[in-house]
Amino acid sequence: MNALVVLLLAAIGLGVGYGVYAKTIDRKVIQPDPNKATPAKMYMDGVDFIPANRNVLFGYQFKSIAALGPILGPIIALQWGWLPALAWIILGTFFIGWVQDYSSIIVGVREEGQTFGALSYRLVSPRARNILLAFIYVYLLMIMGAFGIQVGFTLLTRPAVPLGVIIVTLAGLLAGQMTYKWKQDIILTTVVTVIIALAGIWVGTLAPVKNFFTALYGLDAEGKSPILFLQVTRAGFIGSLLVLIFCYLGAVLPIWRWAQPINYVAFWIVLFGVLGGILGLLIGRPSLGDFPAFTAFFDPKTTPGGPLWPMLFVTIACGAISGWHSLVSSSGTARQLEKETDALYVGGGAMFLEMVFATIAFLTATAGVGFAKYTELKGWTVPAAIFPQGLSAFLNYWGLDAALGQGFGVAYGSVFLTLMALTIMHLVVRFMRVASAEALGDRFPILRNVHVGTIIALLFTIFLIWFAPFLRIWGIFGAANQLMAALALLLVTLWLMSKAKNYQWTFWPFAFMFVTTVAALLWQTYDSFFVKLPAQKTWDGQVAFITMGVLALILVVLAIILVVDGIGSIRRYRAELAKARR
Repeated sequence: MNALVVLLLAAIGLGVGYGVYAKTIDRKVIQPDPNKATPAKMYMDGVDFIPANRNVLFGYQFKSIAALGPILGPIIALQWGWLPALAWIILGTFFIGWVQDYSSIIVGVREEGQTFGALSYRLVSPRARNILLAFIYVYLLMIMGAFGIQVGFTLLTRPAVPLGVIIVTLAGLLAGQMTYKWKQDIILTTVVTVIIALAGIWVGTLAPVKNFFTALYGLDAEGKSPILFLQVTRAGFIGSLLVLIFCYLGAVLPIWRWAQPINYVAFWIVLFGVLGGILGLLIGRPSLGDFPAFTAFFDPKTTPGGPLWPMLFVTIACGAISGWHSLVSSSGTARQLEKETDALYVGGGAMFLEMVFATIAFLTATAGVGFAKYTELKGWTVPAAIFPQGLSAFLNYWGLDAALGQGFGVAYGSVFLTLMALTIMHLVVRFMRVASAEALGDRFPILRNVHVGTIIALLFTIFLIWFAPFLRIWGIFGAANQLMAALALLLVTLWLMSKAKNYQWTFWPFAFMFVTTVAALLWQTYDSFFVKLPAQKTWDGQVAFITMGVLALILVVLAIILVVDGIGSIRRYRAELAKARR
């Protein structure tokens, strides 16, 4: 199949999904009121509640939901073949992904910016609040561990990457200053800051800059950095510290000062990468070659990730449906929405754009790298190496390296990946400190201090990064991510029932995601304890798989308790609706 056919299928999914299905739900079920005061206007505090231009908020939303998930997930999932992966990316977004993102914003706006923890207390049960907050905290910690390893130990240790990331960050700070303090036009702000960011990425590829970071990291001729302790190299140590600093500032500074403008500028870097890749595809028109449409439902040698169902549906998370999006939408975007009528554009639109983004990531492996190299490198284990190579191949169809220097395409792809992760991670830490304050702030008032809550979250994070590298955690992270999506859809369903609105469009996605993700966690529990653990000969390998199995079991138990309480609430609301109709 030609790559252009794949893009056409994604475009059809976007056009029909957003233009028909999403707009119908928005118009007939939610019925947004452009004149109704939103929480951003009612409670404007300049920190969390602040009205934002819909275009700025769209950029913030996209960059806040699109991390490494829609890039690495599709590449990992190609172990089952390209057809199942592509089908889930498009159909998952069409029927479930945008539904969760958009409805989470609407619930947050209509409920005055309340978090899911507060809503679960009212809509489900008092114990549901604490269980959900515990679930969210553990889930967010796994995001930090999984992404932290990729950024701190892999991406930021490449000499051509750090300066570009630093300059993009500074450009973001300038964007915040120009927008909110100097009151500059958004177009001028965008042009100035994006040009600075792009120039910074290019400067980072120049020989003197790369030589500086090579010396700083102590890299030898083979690109290896000396080990400081355990398996932590000097480069990894410096890279992980940069991650901590970035996330600390993102968690404690006002959202307009750091998170929103940096995410906005990074959005353009990502968008240009996506558009550049699409342009390259249009010029080069590569095919998927001999990449198989389907490999096997389950074969330990060719599909080490497990059986296609349920594991494919948790391996591709953010590109189709992701619980992280519900947290961003309800606790972040809903508090910045200027008008209710912006919700579909921001929430639904950003999710459909992420579907296109996941499709590009899918093509970097299939059409950009090819099946032979994907198999040789075991691409399901090194997706962060596959993506920059594939994107660079697309960019070079129109001569990017020839214009800006050899290796610029790979460097751009690496900065691209780094920004995708970091601009999510600072929001993860922000939500972690909010969750800990909400859950334990009454007992331990010190946790309400933003610095204390942030530092505790970062200490947990650095422990995972330094002492438990990756924990082979992607499968657990993906399942927890999708389980969070199921729980978010459950809360939205209950809210719709409480308002006597049509809830079928959120209930059935909840049911599918809950069954699928619980099955994935149970599979990983079995695989960790009874397949992988007995084969381990070292203590660290044994600890890794014991940890994975225990985490999976904990998540299953917490989710089942929440859903049991949720089903009780569904029955109660159904009885009330039936009584009202009589």
